[in-house]
Amino acid sequence: MEVYGITGICRSKLVYFHSIKLGKATLAVAPSPTVHTPDPTFQSAKILRAAAGRHFCAEPTGLPMRSISLFSSLFILATAAFTQTTIHGTVCSTKGDTLIGANIWLQGSYDGATSGIDGRFSFQTTATGSQTLLITCLGYDTFRQEITLAGYTLELQPRMRENTTALREVVISAGSFEAASDRRRAVVLSPIDIALTASATADIAGAITTLPGTTRNGESGQILVRGGAAYETRTFIDGLYVQNPYNSSVPNVPARNRFSPFLFKGTQFSTGGYSAEYGQALSSALILHTEDLAPETTTGLSLMSVGLGLAHTQRWERSSVSVSGSYSNLAPYFALVPQHIDWEAPPQSGGGELIYRQKTSDAGMFKLYSSVNRSWMELQYPDPFDPQVVEPLHLQADNVYTNLSYRDIWRDTWTVFIGGAYTWNRDRVESGFGNDARQQSGQLRLAMARPLSEKLELKFGGEYLHGQFDEQFRDSGNQRFNTLRRERYAAGFAETNWFVARKFVARLGLRSEYSALLGRANLAPRLSAAWVLGKNEQVAFAAGRFYQTPEYPLMRVNADLRFEQADHFMLNYQRIRNGYTFRVEGYYKTYGNLVKTDPESGRADNRGSGYARGVDVFFRDRRTIKNGDFWISYAYLDTRRDYLNFPGQAVPTFAAAHNASVVYKQWFPKWNTAFGATYAFQSPRPYHDPNRPGFNQGRTPAYHDLSVNASYLTNIGGQFTILYVSATNILGFNQVYGYQYDSAPDASGLLPRQAIRPPAKRFLFVGLFVNFGKRYRAEEVGVEGV
Repeated sequence: MEVYGITGICRSKLVYFHSIKLGKATLAVAPSPTVHTPDPTFQSAKILRAAAGRHFCAEPTGLPMRSISLFSSLFILATAAFTQTTIHGTVCSTKGDTLIGANIWLQGSYDGATSGIDGRFSFQTTATGSQTLLITCLGYDTFRQEITLAGYTLELQPRMRENTTALREVVISAGSFEAASDRRRAVVLSPIDIALTASATADIAGAITTLPGTTRNGESGQILVRGGAAYETRTFIDGLYVQNPYNSSVPNVPARNRFSPFLFKGTQFSTGGYSAEYGQALSSALILHTEDLAPETTTGLSLMSVGLGLAHTQRWERSSVSVSGSYSNLAPYFALVPQHIDWEAPPQSGGGELIYRQKTSDAGMFKLYSSVNRSWMELQYPDPFDPQVVEPLHLQADNVYTNLSYRDIWRDTWTVFIGGAYTWNRDRVESGFGNDARQQSGQLRLAMARPLSEKLELKFGGEYLHGQFDEQFRDSGNQRFNTLRRERYAAGFAETNWFVARKFVARLGLRSEYSALLGRANLAPRLSAAWVLGKNEQVAFAAGRFYQTPEYPLMRVNADLRFEQADHFMLNYQRIRNGYTFRVEGYYKTYGNLVKTDPESGRADNRGSGYARGVDVFFRDRRTIKNGDFWISYAYLDTRRDYLNFPGQAVPTFAAAHNASVVYKQWFPKWNTAFGATYAFQSPRPYHDPNRPGFNQGRTPAYHDLSVNASYLTNIGGQFTILYVSATNILGFNQVYGYQYDSAPDASGLLPRQAIRPPAKRFLFVGLFVNFGKRYRAEEVGVEGV
């Protein structure tokens, strides 16, 4: 469930429905601007944005990582860090109460932010000289102040006067972690947080796994939430479904998320109970909102231990365009660092990106993002039925993705979003068999929102998707099989936010879907509510029904199936105050109509079922340690399910009862260096041991990982340069994800087994990032000089 509206419900009518993201980007100021040294998170954000993104990342497993194709965002953000003015502060009422969701912006520009649940805001602008700062918050008079921008950091403490119609001060938070550099409520992770989380190596999915409710899955690298399989979490970019959010891989070799965290200004991670605006996700939704105009013209070069990249961004007054290209080759790295995998051709990848933004009006924005990528690898891969025997396996993967959208405010009342996306993906595998799988989809989406009264808001819309899955399989005897499935999917939704009282808000939603492939329709109700208990603390509740079409590979033999189904129930307590965040959430989830497969015929039906229940705890402290920031998360999970070829209900192999993470970041201003460390723990996971009676009765060793990273900022040849170093599992813990068993017994009468492990115990990365035409000046980011 996404975080929505709150204290004083500080939203101007330009930003009534943040999930449609159509209003002005906002920001905040206060009466006497002063030069200020930013908090540690802010310092790291401004000077280390360049050292983040997927720019330095091949996965610790050695997969070809398209992350390298996104190096361009490194330089866009590095430049912004040293040429922009940073404005930040806390928005309060004249009574001293912090105001959440206040919209802050520079008049006549797109630069701005929205205050978080603790009233804090922060944003950067390239504007200079005299400017007018505006702050709007529903229930309060508009705040206006003249400020002067001269490249310094401004701390502002605006005070807003409550008007006679002030009604609301509550936010729905059950089931949602939201993060953004310039938007919304309960901020938990920002793009900088993702980039500087040591164990994540700047991968969005890797950073998300440090939050409660998730389970680490080293053999796939994907997000698993509250007992749900990886396919139950869906990714949306600007409201549009992403067909292939991860790079292509082979079983037991993990993949990474395709996208750099710095493409996005908002990251909302829903662990369940999310808005009726989104569907086709049984467990979770990762909702990403892209940046608007690039800050300014810049060029950059990336030199890394795994490849190189080149990017250029051109900024005009009302538009910007970015072009980037990259190439990665892990052969040199593998030559230095021994691998458990016998690579015939180490992972390689190449690709490019185009990003275009056009400001069409004061509130209007057109966006285009397009990427193309090819990756390939060849390795000696274990036979699934006899893992002691390996055979050459070659994978070539091609992906094309395009996303375009338009948003605006019509007649000062209607918030409008129109978008479309197209994806084409092809994975070709050659071994003793051949498999050529092509999947493509095109989609259109329309969403509109408007206030009906001071207490009632309405949001509605619809979407259409045309998809196709075409798979050609050739077995070792050269016998061929073909699967062709076409989908025409349509959905509509309506949702209201009803501010029943000043401290109570309820959201009622309804979503309907139709699948031509299944020949079925569904109706999914959603309900959530929140109550304010005191200053910056509240409880929230969410419940709803969620449907998902079975995956294409499960319909190879037959498609006469039904939607899979899950019912969510959640209760949440949250408190954010004075740099501290604490939240605890209990949940219960039931599954119905899960797909079961017959091991002999391969036919599928919907006889499966299951449940998941547990408690998630999260604590973050950005105040106690000077220039430091850390968070602790813990999740308890009890789950069982009967699906696929399970003989009955059992704990799935991807589920662990206990998951915990500690993430720490520290900025050292005298050394111009940022340091990060992450410790992760996971209790033993189940696996099936055919040498013993029962099913999934074995348990792996507990999982431990300690990872670190560091970034050093300097000038080389007069050019702003960042040196970045990271290392995962520095203590060399023995990490085992499961076991593969032979189909034939050995001399002792038992089936031999082989552990599923990472390709190497550790992954080391070194990157040098140069931003041409810019110099590093510590004083410009509020820290001491070198």
